[in-house]
Amino acid sequence: MRRFYQRCEPASSPPRYARPPVADDRPHNPGAQLALLAVAQLAAMTLWFSATAVLPALQRVWDLSPTGAAWMTAAVQVGFVVGALGAAFLNLPDVVPPRTMIAVSALGGAAANLALAHLANGATSALALRFVTGVCLAGVYPPGMKVAAGHVSGRARGMAIGVLVGSLTLGSATPHLVAGLLGGGDLPYRTVLSISSALAAGGALVVIGLVRDGPHAPGRAPFDPSQVRAVLIDRPVLLANLGYFGHMWELYAMWAWLIAYLSIGLTGVATTRVAAFAIIGVAGGIGAVAGGVLADRIGRTTVTIAAMLLSGACCLLSPAVAGAAAPVVILFGLVWGAAIVADSAQFSAAVTELARPEYIGTALTLQTSLGFALTLIPIWSLPYLAQVVGWQYAFIALAPGPLLGSLAMRALRRRPESRLLAGGRR
Repeated sequence: MRRFYQRCEPASSPPRYARPPVADDRPHNPGAQLALLAVAQLAAMTLWFSATAVLPALQRVWDLSPTGAAWMTAAVQVGFVVGALGAAFLNLPDVVPPRTMIAVSALGGAAANLALAHLANGATSALALRFVTGVCLAGVYPPGMKVAAGHVSGRARGMAIGVLVGSLTLGSATPHLVAGLLGGGDLPYRTVLSISSALAAGGALVVIGLVRDGPHAPGRAPFDPSQVRAVLIDRPVLLANLGYFGHMWELYAMWAWLIAYLSIGLTGVATTRVAAFAIIGVAGGIGAVAGGVLADRIGRTTVTIAAMLLSGACCLLSPAVAGAAAPVVILFGLVWGAAIVADSAQFSAAVTELARPEYIGTALTLQTSLGFALTLIPIWSLPYLAQVVGWQYAFIALAPGPLLGSLAMRALRRRPESRLLAGGRR
């Protein structure tokens, strides 16, 4: 309880071990800054699924086995985990100016993705470049959440980070749209990858030239390796992280293999790609923002529990919908696409409210690194399960994640520290 009351006490001055932010006398427009940051994140995150969107073409060109094809997606996850864990242990998002970290990382990811398009000549080099891309993206997403949190007070952080997650979702899905518009199965894969690299480089320029730190940004902190252990043993933060882990068990596996599921009932590769973009990008982006607005008004745990129960129900209902009429499949996918992301930002928003302010970047990066590490299991194993039961039933295996995540958030709701969430809105 003592720790809870210490957290509730307003800080009279910045911690003596943190460097205060550089003063900026320009008028602060949080809406404009969040919009610019969202655009930059959207552009950079197109790198994530750029290779997945053109995977059929890469399989033909490089004669990839099913395992090799699965690793084209998983390699990015592995790279992200390695990069994020390294950044967390070195406190990089709190030691290095986060905007600098975002810009440099986006440019590095763009270069690796461009090399995939024009220099890779087989599975080995391709997987290495996808790994590097994932490492770079670890320097884009978690620091971006820290920058977003610095532009708003605690009561609006759910919406702010929700906008950022919405842009990530839309950016991740954009390659599916590009793939669908450029011809579905017979893709000029070099064109798709090059467009994604150009977008990421443009995002870096936006961050360098237009995005700045907000008035609520904590000062730079010194390197302190003990902060990783402090985050891991902090009970309220741990419960928020467990909720996030349950969410992540479902999210990226559903995104990665949505095309396989949609192909059961939809005809035409281009149609399937555009439908995947609408489900992941459009519905997911709307769900992320709407979830943030609702969480700021009615409570973080309320929204996360409801969203996970709904998305978990979609996992269980997926066999009944697979192969149905196209409008039914698409409508079901849109509901699932919105629900599966509606809670995503709120776990991170909760960490910004529960963790030590000067090490928010480390706490966020650790949360995302462990969550993305967990995604490797369902991403890698779902195709093997589908070989046994078919894609119609494979997504049932994702349901335990959101169920267990909702139980963790219910436990957090019962703790006194939950009063720190969204200005007391649990």
